[in-house]
Amino acid sequence: MEPSRVELPGITLSVTDTGGTGQAVVLLHGWPDRASLWEHQIEALAADGYRVVAPDLRGFGDSDRPGDVEKYRMQTLAGDVLGLADALGIDEFALAGHDWGSALGWAVTMFSPRVTRYAAFSVGHPGAFATAPLEQKARSWYMLWFQFPGVAESVMPDDDWALLRSWLHAGSAPDDPLLARHIADLSRPGALTASLNWYRANIDPATFVGRKAPQLPRITCPVLGVWSSGDAALTEEQMTISAEWVDGPFRYERVDDVGHWIPAHAPERTTELLRGFLAE
Repeated sequence: MEPSRVELPGITLSVTDTGGTGQAVVLLHGWPDRASLWEHQIEALAADGYRVVAPDLRGFGDSDRPGDVEKYRMQTLAGDVLGLADALGIDEFALAGHDWGSALGWAVTMFSPRVTRYAAFSVGHPGAFATAPLEQKARSWYMLWFQFPGVAESVMPDDDWALLRSWLHAGSAPDDPLLARHIADLSRPGALTASLNWYRANIDPATFVGRKAPQLPRITCPVLGVWSSGDAALTEEQMTISAEWVDGPFRYERVDDVGHWIPAHAPERTTELLRGFLAE
């Protein structure tokens, strides 16, 4: 299905929308992805009768890439998701997110009663991430490196994106289509900076190492947390202790022998988990 352009206040997003009258399911990708991260799940859930909506989030894919860092604040990003639902005539919806899409999904879920259930892949609740042991902060070193404008932009493309290949795609085949898509997307003018603006707008070095739990609304809808044992950037604990911020039912699932990109590298398992969770 070809994506369409959806105009929202201040931004135009490229959106895959399977249409139909079934329950709406919104899928949010992370860094440095686009909606096609979920291509297997989009097809399968649509075949089950769901209306599946998967946007290229601002700064990614074929959506607009604002230049101002302030345009990537979490409040603005959450407004994109809810504004998209409004534009498509969707009231309540189930939600799933991966990586930054997971962080965004937690934010939308905790502040909007329109989310009926939430599936978080890889990234746990922001309170769990903030209070996780130092091991998690050590794994997240790159978030601080990304804060320096121009530095990652000059280093990452060197030697045919050697750092990206050896770090984030360690163990991937040279012809892995996900890796090829990441490099193609990030190689476009302004795309790498736009993607890094998510980190620059939402990560505060002053509070990065502290373990003080933020004061955030409790989550009352059902939540599924999924983590993969091959994830080099995220610990299992930051996902499992997310239950402490959820008053609704919380279920944790571990996917073994899979790296960070669960929807792409474990597509059948991801689809199975989503199907089961949505049907509960």
